[in-house]
Amino acid sequence: MKYIEIVDDIDTAEVYKDLSHPSSGGICVFVGAVRDFTNNASVVSLEFETYKAMALKEMTKIADEAIEKWQLNKVVIRHAVGVKQVEDPVVIVGASSAHRDACFEACRYLIDTLKERVPIWKKEFFSNKSVWVSAHP
Repeated sequence: MKYIEIVDDIDTAEVYKDLSHPSSGGICVFVGAVRDFTNNASVVSLEFETYKAMALKEMTKIADEAIEKWQLNKVVIRHAVGVKQVEDPVVIVGASSAHRDACFEACRYLIDTLKERVPIWKKEFFSNKSVWVSAHP
């Protein structure tokens, strides 16, 4: 089973419920959040935009690849859009499997591959300027 979503806000508390499975001895989660400093400048906020239909399609492919490769029981991939403040979660990925090695490896694959392939764009806001960064494909 997989939970693939583009959302306005991420509720980190619900991910355990989404990943829990009677055959899973391991559950791994990665949460990406807005940090307060980048490139020697203080970050005020971030804004994320996406082409939703294409993003969801690619996120589903990534989840399916991970499920097949690591024999996962469940996968979560959620990315937020809109303006986010420092410390807000912006992406969460997770995997559950029978054994810990599989879910650790799969979780790393999910976030790294999402960043490489999913069309999500990030704009960083500083006190004196704003810049588009991390232009995904």
